[in-house]
Amino acid sequence: MEFGEVVRRRRMVRNYTETPVDPVAVTRILDIARRGPSAGFSQGQAFVVVTEPDRRHRIAGLADEPGHVARGLEPWLSTAPVHVVVCTSAAAYLDRYAEPDKRHAADAEDWPVPYWWIDAGAALTLILLAAVDEGLAAGFLGSHAVPGLAEFLGLPPEMIPIGVVTLGYAAADRPSGSLRRGRRPTGEIVRYERW
Repeated sequence: MEFGEVVRRRRMVRNYTETPVDPVAVTRILDIARRGPSAGFSQGQAFVVVTEPDRRHRIAGLADEPGHVARGLEPWLSTAPVHVVVCTSAAAYLDRYAEPDKRHAADAEDWPVPYWWIDAGAALTLILLAAVDEGLAAGFLGSHAVPGLAEFLGLPPEMIPIGVVTLGYAAADRPSGSLRRGRRPTGEIVRYERW
């Protein structure tokens, strides 16, 4: 599939069939994700893959999926055959930028937008795009909506989960109400030379 087609097909999916996902496809997706940008080649991202049904249901419980279903929506996290928890480590960047070859750079603690968040977002985007390229659907739920996720997964203290990417084969779902807004035209968001 051409890259432009992958990008055009990407959308957030919140309902999946029961069809299992080939573990080899998940490995290929994560191999692509690990190749994303990495400030100072800090490589502070990590991924936790959860496929065991009871563990996926526990994550769904942490995210209050029953409340989601009570509002008339389909179960989401519990039905997705694969969860990929995207994690990042500020410590990896702070340590890397304290090394002699990086000491000339601005103090990492003073970055207006810390690169560990930027690089984690890039890894997340690569997962979403690689899933489409594999013929899969994907969705994302931020970690703010999954209290206790780090503890449940036994993450080391330096690893911060940014959220859960769900992977699987799309089942019929409702389009998000947010889509009524439509995408802003390129002319509204692109400026040349200055604002």
